[in-house]
Amino acid sequence: MLPLGHLNHIRDIISSFSQLGNELDKICSVRWSPGNSGFIASSVLNDETDRCRYYNPWFIPDFVRFAFRSWANALTEEKVSSWLAGYSFVNKVPGNYFKVAVIMAGNIPLVGLHDLLCVLASGNKAIVKLSSQDDRLIPAVINLLIQIDPAFKDQIEIQENFLKGFDAVIATGSNNTSRYFDYYFGKYPNIIRRNRNSIAVLTGEETEEELQELANDIFVYFGLGCRNISKIYCPGGYDFGMLFSALDKYSFLSDHNKYRNNYDYQKSIFIINGITFQDNGFLILKKDRSLVSPVSVIHYEEYEDVERVNEEIALLKESLQCVVSASTALSMAIEPGKAQFPELWDYADGIDSMQFLLQLKKK
Repeated sequence: MLPLGHLNHIRDIISSFSQLGNELDKICSVRWSPGNSGFIASSVLNDETDRCRYYNPWFIPDFVRFAFRSWANALTEEKVSSWLAGYSFVNKVPGNYFKVAVIMAGNIPLVGLHDLLCVLASGNKAIVKLSSQDDRLIPAVINLLIQIDPAFKDQIEIQENFLKGFDAVIATGSNNTSRYFDYYFGKYPNIIRRNRNSIAVLTGEETEEELQELANDIFVYFGLGCRNISKIYCPGGYDFGMLFSALDKYSFLSDHNKYRNNYDYQKSIFIINGITFQDNGFLILKKDRSLVSPVSVIHYEEYEDVERVNEEIALLKESLQCVVSASTALSMAIEPGKAQFPELWDYADGIDSMQFLLQLKKK
């Protein structure tokens, strides 16, 4: 295991993680834009990136490389240093490590990477259970990490069948799977994540550029991530014309078979049931109070007073991952375009995974 309790461990992690960020950045040397596949391939991950769509049709190269760009943005030397500076490693000593089962989701590319990096940075060993939806990219990144620092080989173990030999658990799944996780892993120290959703709050004063950025928050990864916008709050009588215009750069998604099937199915169900909706040929806007919306559908709700929206956000806090708005009057709001670029300290569900890992104690 990596030595702990002194600055060498911190320096090693900063160096290794920032090198990983540099490698991911190499794949995305050309500025990303929707539908643009003109990237410079300069990483060992590039071949796997192109193959992924054959194993998981939702993992198209554009969005896989977007995930790489997001991680490259987070894994800079400055940001990794800033992240680790917030924690104390003084209680960690060589050999005093825990085996942490990391049960990964696979709804978007590399969604389980943050938990893995937390386990490594805390000096513990990761027992990784891959999602069948993302069982190629994560191993490729693990191999890259080991190339960067061979010491990681002793800190990572992938188990394909039943998990065994672990001391703690970090599991990510749906509200349904979380019940099984609670049952099987409740006796261990654990973090068990459930469904979360993200919302956007519009004021009607957004610029074209802000709406273009919001389009990324909605459509990247086909809207399958917990940081994707599933519902929009807008002023009464809001004209969706400018928003639809901004969303048009993602019209290429209508050529994606699985996405198109979702869109056609939802539209026909709404028509058959006489449900009023708006659509632009590849996205449906439906007036609905629910936070959860199907792929190709965004719910919206009108408001009269932004303070009432703030109050509702407070009530929904345990169900929200992100609140996106250009307005400074909104609690917890991040700027449009930032939802898919979380920092290392932006923990899923607001649970500090690093603190959890550093506080593990032997029984």
